[in-house]
Amino acid sequence: MSFSHLASLLTPDARCVLAFSGGLDSTVLLHQLMSWQRQLPQLRVRALHVHHGLSPNADSWATHCLHICQQWQISCEVLRVQVDGHAKGIEAAAREARYQALFQQLQPGEHLLTAQHLDDQCETLLLALKRGSGPAGLAAMPIQRQVGEHLHLRPLLDLSRQQLEAYAAEHRLRWIEDESNADSRYDRNFLRKEILPLLLTRWPHFSAASARSAALCGEQEQLLDELLAEQLAQLTDEQGALHFPPLLAMSEARRHALLRRWIAQQGGAMPSRDALKRITDEVMHSREDANPCLRFGAFELRRYRQQLFWLRSQPSLSQHSLTWHDRKQPLVLPDGVGELQADMGLANLRQPNEDESINIRFQASGYHHLLGRAGGREMKKLWQELGVPPWQRERIPLIYYNQTLICAPGLFVTREGAASHEQGWRAIWIQQQ
Repeated sequence: MSFSHLASLLTPDARCVLAFSGGLDSTVLLHQLMSWQRQLPQLRVRALHVHHGLSPNADSWATHCLHICQQWQISCEVLRVQVDGHAKGIEAAAREARYQALFQQLQPGEHLLTAQHLDDQCETLLLALKRGSGPAGLAAMPIQRQVGEHLHLRPLLDLSRQQLEAYAAEHRLRWIEDESNADSRYDRNFLRKEILPLLLTRWPHFSAASARSAALCGEQEQLLDELLAEQLAQLTDEQGALHFPPLLAMSEARRHALLRRWIAQQGGAMPSRDALKRITDEVMHSREDANPCLRFGAFELRRYRQQLFWLRSQPSLSQHSLTWHDRKQPLVLPDGVGELQADMGLANLRQPNEDESINIRFQASGYHHLLGRAGGREMKKLWQELGVPPWQRERIPLIYYNQTLICAPGLFVTREGAASHEQGWRAIWIQQQ
């Protein structure tokens, strides 16, 4: 077997990090990388083994991987992860935990390599068909994708398991077998054990034909990406919010295509067709004064002033209250909201009286008079005038002197809190990035 599949993806001085499970696929790929490195001394290779802790043999697998890497003089690190399969199922949860751990360990300039092969691609396509996926799902696994600043490469995607087994036999490689791979209760194992052998007996080139179909779907998605990129950029602001009214005048197909790509840009999973229809019916078409919210796992989609927002779910802080005893020290705010600092050089707030304590709350009601504005306004109207979306209002620190609202740092100062001629101070809200 030549190294053309590696040479087509990697430069001679590439920095490669292999996800090394110790199974057949990743053992073959590690051996190939090690052999190719002998021809290209500038190539850098290291391995990461993810320890899920799901099997009683997990410790022995980690030991095996460390031993193989030591034998081949390749650096290897074991990453231990926790897997919670209650929400998504054990397969999906393990895959998510694995990739999260792997990408977190990458250094600048490194590529992640995984060892999925042609038969894995066929299984992925069949699973996408079972879920009723569209072209994006049917495109299955790309041989190369960009994840943040790193490339994720699958060099073996055009090679069958039979070819990998032949390579392993030729080079007398040793690998481990995960006992869970024999459990047909898992969808992928059911396809691998029960369905694919029948298909390949009848149609020996079924896996290769499936891979071509996946590649064609991928090309169509890439073409749509290119055709829609300019329009999506025009509808999306710097914070990632989507101006949606123009979508309502489009065909459903074009609207859904733009929504899918916008959600993908925000880091969301591919939504179903039903979910996209709900976004149109329940969010875009909701009343002007409504505050619609659709939840998608750990995220939620909201609307405000003709814009859609894709947000990570965050709790309200309306029940929290803090006292700022010493303004010489920053006050750390709850739930990662940031901290408050006091600047005694720039004054827009009066100093508290001796009988006044400085309290921080995250909720306000009633009428308030703001500095520089005539008349009082209800708090809801103030937030609207300031353009603060409803989901942010109970996560903004409000400074009170006893029961009197003084300011929202960086947003407004009330008449009761304004500094006059005496020396005052300024509250600075440092938000967490």
